[in-house]
Amino acid sequence: MTMHWLYDITVILYAACVCSFFIDFLQNNRKAHQLAFWLLSIVWVLQLITVVLKVSYTKEFPILTPIDGLFFVAWIIVSASLVMHRFFKLYFFGFFANLVGFAIMVITLFQPNDPAAPILGQRLMSDLLIIHISIALLSYAAFAISFILSMMYLVEYRLLKQKKWDQRLIHFGSLARLEQGAFYCNLLGVPLLLISLLLGIIRATDVFSNVNWLDSKIITSFLVLLAYCLYLYQRLGKNVYGKPLVFWNIVAFLLVLINVFLSEVFTGFHLW
Repeated sequence: MTMHWLYDITVILYAACVCSFFIDFLQNNRKAHQLAFWLLSIVWVLQLITVVLKVSYTKEFPILTPIDGLFFVAWIIVSASLVMHRFFKLYFFGFFANLVGFAIMVITLFQPNDPAAPILGQRLMSDLLIIHISIALLSYAAFAISFILSMMYLVEYRLLKQKKWDQRLIHFGSLARLEQGAFYCNLLGVPLLLISLLLGIIRATDVFSNVNWLDSKIITSFLVLLAYCLYLYQRLGKNVYGKPLVFWNIVAFLLVLINVFLSEVFTGFHLW
């Protein structure tokens, strides 16, 4: 009951935070921006408390279910928003990032109870598998942040094309900086995803006698890896910059969404 109340309060404050960021985005309102930052800080603390309470209650790291995994990704996005605001001065990153983070929180709100089955819990207690899932979630979070920076790039590019010179452009940061940030996130996400897939393969061959390597979850996971490897190849091997690379990044993230949400409908190998 305590966690339910804490969760509801977190979502309400998160909604107020997103609204404040939106007001700041439209009107360049300094007070709304400061309010949004402090609300986001409170949301981060409440999310951390929720994780700690869940760990103390279940005695397990809360990544055993799809909802817990999404909550973990939302917490990483909030953390990234605070870091971007404090150290990189990308003020509008908070608005775009927390639209994504809040959407994830709403998804978890409508399905707050998804306890893992006892058999699943026993399987997931393997240290190797826990590391596999944790690293995969970190890579998804990196790709999500890269996607957010790419969307900011397109918005700022449009504003520049329309010659809308105002204070908002300063809060976006330069196009080069946004593109570079997206590149660094993908540069981090690709090896994380590769490591996660290798650990997953090792664990699967160890536990299951017959693994269906044509499972939709496995195929889409490697398609995601391939898409981001091609992104890095274009950036580093062919020196592609600007909108073509940004659009490729957005398409790659759509594959991530398919991997997370759609492939689970058809998979017989993963439960999410």
